[in-house]
Amino acid sequence: MKLALAILGALSPVLAHSIWPVPTKYEGGNCTTAAASTQIVVGYTVSQLLANAVDRYNSLISKESFTPPADYNITKAPATDGSLSGLQISISNSDEALSLDTDESYTLDVPVDGQATLKANTVYGALRGIETYSQLIITYGGVKVVKDTPVHIEDSPVLKHRGILLDTSRNYFAVDDIKRTLDAMSYNKLNVFHWHIVDAQSWPVESKSHPELQEIGSYGPDMRYSYGDVQDIIQYGKERGIRIIPEFDMPGHTYIISESHPDLISCPNVQPNWANYAAEPPSGQFNIAKRAATDFAISIIDEYAALFTDNTFHLGGDEVNLNCWNDDPDVKNYLKAHPNATVQTLLTEFYTNVHDELAKLKKTGISWEETLFHTEYTPPKSTIIQAWIDAQSIPDTVAKGYRSIASPASAYYLDCGHGAWLSNFDGNSWCDPFKTWMHIYNFDPFANVTTEAQRKLVIGAEVALWAEQADWTTLDNYLWPRACAMAETAWSGKADSNGHVRTTAEVAQRLHDQRFRLVGRGIRAEPMQALWCARNPGMCLLPS
Repeated sequence: MKLALAILGALSPVLAHSIWPVPTKYEGGNCTTAAASTQIVVGYTVSQLLANAVDRYNSLISKESFTPPADYNITKAPATDGSLSGLQISISNSDEALSLDTDESYTLDVPVDGQATLKANTVYGALRGIETYSQLIITYGGVKVVKDTPVHIEDSPVLKHRGILLDTSRNYFAVDDIKRTLDAMSYNKLNVFHWHIVDAQSWPVESKSHPELQEIGSYGPDMRYSYGDVQDIIQYGKERGIRIIPEFDMPGHTYIISESHPDLISCPNVQPNWANYAAEPPSGQFNIAKRAATDFAISIIDEYAALFTDNTFHLGGDEVNLNCWNDDPDVKNYLKAHPNATVQTLLTEFYTNVHDELAKLKKTGISWEETLFHTEYTPPKSTIIQAWIDAQSIPDTVAKGYRSIASPASAYYLDCGHGAWLSNFDGNSWCDPFKTWMHIYNFDPFANVTTEAQRKLVIGAEVALWAEQADWTTLDNYLWPRACAMAETAWSGKADSNGHVRTTAEVAQRLHDQRFRLVGRGIRAEPMQALWCARNPGMCLLPS
């Protein structure tokens, strides 16, 4: 029997059409194993979540018939050296708690002949290993096989937070669209759905304490999320090892509140000169001179921190416009009556109040980078800072001792590249050009982070789909396969264990495989190249 092993190094040919994201450690042989049985079993019933995942993947694998595009002309099943008798899973801990620090590591062994084994410390590590197992199974001539056996994989993520931001305020996305996105995320080992659920344009989510917010502020009765919808999405994500983190942006981006509470918002929908008061229309920010506005913001935090179960809560804090407050009559009167106060001290007081409320609720705050860099406020050191304005903001954040999530618009904004959406401007958008999968893959969240202590503070990466020009008709192809590119570098890092930095030319064929696999699983991922290129690896490269 042939048992030669190939260990993943600079570029293993064994992985030319294999796993996405690439595992931390991979050893493969040169045998082919018939997948006589792909049945997944758990040694003992310890977790309903894991049992559900096993049922889900048993169904998926039994129905899936995936052949890599480069193997399109292989119509007969290859000769095999052994037979697979399914997968046995064992876990050390059945706790289903899901947080930033959840252990997602696993070890997977597929022998030439016999039963594969998957070992993990947690149910979520087992979920990641099951996905890898599903990707090892290839179909030729109607017969399922595992190539390059024996396979030994030891795997764990580089970054704890690997996410997608979806904006559901500017355009609405149905619950089924979100669930399909969560499915696709799980196929790529992503673990955070950052739900930018409200913004200036609409308030689609139910509020028990302020029902008028959704009744007046949603686009319509058919474009709303009930409490039940939110709870359903949270559980659906958890079943796939995905945390649902809500964002209720404040004090900016809050115009929609003025439609039901006009007394709480400064500079609501100033037209036509909205650009003097906001980054985009409609303008409107919490009136930070009014304690009632701060109390309202706190009531929002109290309600939704209870609804959303994750131990983090995103407070936004981006793109506040000082002109909005400088020109507000209430703010002017307050400052006149309080000579030692300024707009910045009022803003600091607002941030202090909302962050203190989160602390009372034992939630960790996440804020956009402006809260740290563009105000006089100093966030609590427990705050996680999401960096988006410039890639340099990531090393600047960790240099100040804060944890950072990398979301630079220059690399990770998936809405860019469609031109301006303002009706009377025939030009580029502020963040053009389009971010190709190669551009996304080439970005390194650790660039210019100089010490090991600071590297540990870079905890995540997150691509963002803002929805000015996106809705359900474009969702899948705007996200995939570009989000796959971030998923691999966030899980596997930019370099392998030998220090080799993977190039887009080296990984393109595996990404072709993943894109075709996603399409087969019902995800409308856009094509990367002509089909001819996918079928002829390495022949669509720019000559050097």
